[in-house]
Amino acid sequence: MVIEDWKNCCISKKFPSYRNSRVITAFGWLVSKREDDEAEGLWRIRDTLYDFTNFIDKHPGGSFWLKETKGTDITELFEAHHLSNMPASLIESYKVRDAINERIYTLTMHENGFYKTLKRRVRDKLPTIDVKRKSNSDNIHLALLLSTFLTVVFTARWNSLLLLVLAGTLLCWTVIAAHNYFHRRDNWRMYTFNLAMLNVCGWRISHAMSHHMYPNSYWDLELSMFEPFLCWIPNEHVKTLTLRYISFLIEPLVYAMTFLLDILTRIFYSIRCTNIMYWHDLLTFTIPLSMYLCSDLTLFMCLRQWLFIIMVASFAFCVIGLNAAHHDPKIYHEGDAIRDDRDWGLFQVDTIIDRVDLKSSQFLVLTHFGDHCLHHLFPTLDHGILPELYPIFYETLDEFKAQLREYNHFQHILGQHRQLLRVKSNLKPPGLM
Repeated sequence: MVIEDWKNCCISKKFPSYRNSRVITAFGWLVSKREDDEAEGLWRIRDTLYDFTNFIDKHPGGSFWLKETKGTDITELFEAHHLSNMPASLIESYKVRDAINERIYTLTMHENGFYKTLKRRVRDKLPTIDVKRKSNSDNIHLALLLSTFLTVVFTARWNSLLLLVLAGTLLCWTVIAAHNYFHRRDNWRMYTFNLAMLNVCGWRISHAMSHHMYPNSYWDLELSMFEPFLCWIPNEHVKTLTLRYISFLIEPLVYAMTFLLDILTRIFYSIRCTNIMYWHDLLTFTIPLSMYLCSDLTLFMCLRQWLFIIMVASFAFCVIGLNAAHHDPKIYHEGDAIRDDRDWGLFQVDTIIDRVDLKSSQFLVLTHFGDHCLHHLFPTLDHGILPELYPIFYETLDEFKAQLREYNHFQHILGQHRQLLRVKSNLKPPGLM
């Protein structure tokens, strides 16, 4: 969706150029970011440039983040993905020079600000936390994965519509649980994301690099990719009355087709432009293969049932994900008034309302994007240990006069639809509403 670049971006000095593209993709966002970030072909952290080429050569198996982010500003990524002080000292040997121009992003991470204060307290707390809850997350994910394949096989053998829906739901939960792992170093669990036609590399860009760092801003790719069908940015120049209400009618179709459109877009661009398909994209075919090998169904019937399962999973994923935390008239969206304190952590708090109805169950948290605010602040930490951090989190919020807001899922669904209708910007920042 094209929006004229007279529209200012509240968290950066530049309007992101990818927003002027006809078709918005994860890899197009990354190319645009390299053009916009003024990192001079290197890696930028704050106003210093680094060259991590030698590090990548020595660590070829775990350097996805560095390979993909060359030529960009990785300040927020670096801070959010490293709790220890060690990486900050190690990168000194890779320093090249100071950047010519100032950072284009206006978000801050001052040592005495909200995020760095909370980060120090969390770092001190982690050694005292029982790590068994991490094992519980692993067990839940494995159980979901096995249950998905068992249900898929039973679906093919008994040709049951009810089992088809159950298989799609379990696949959705497996994918969401895999999200717990793809903010970290490469690991086998994150590749189960590909079972639903999604690509873990593309979603690392659109979700981890874009959405997690700059939620609800023009830099948030997950906000842009659904436009013009679903437009959450309050813009009366773009969101006509017709478009607002049409979005309600086509919303179910968009939900059901999201996974299919993702892979079709990548196939198209791999053929026409550059190859953005990977070996792990083949993992999605393990589901129809299991159906074919374990039943008497024809290949055509297996493929037809598989596509139905994918559409159920896609629909369930969007119902959960798009109503999980980020869209409500009380949440900051691009164009709304923003806090004077541009602390990155406070910006995260202002763009999120947590799901209060999930906190009593680790299973629900893992399969429904629970503990969302803490996850945004510390994405590499396992969901299982996040509940242990709430006392510190609340203490720091009180100190900086901020508040974690919480709704149940029904309230989130209502809020998300009210946001689709909203065209007027909020004149007060979330902390003062």
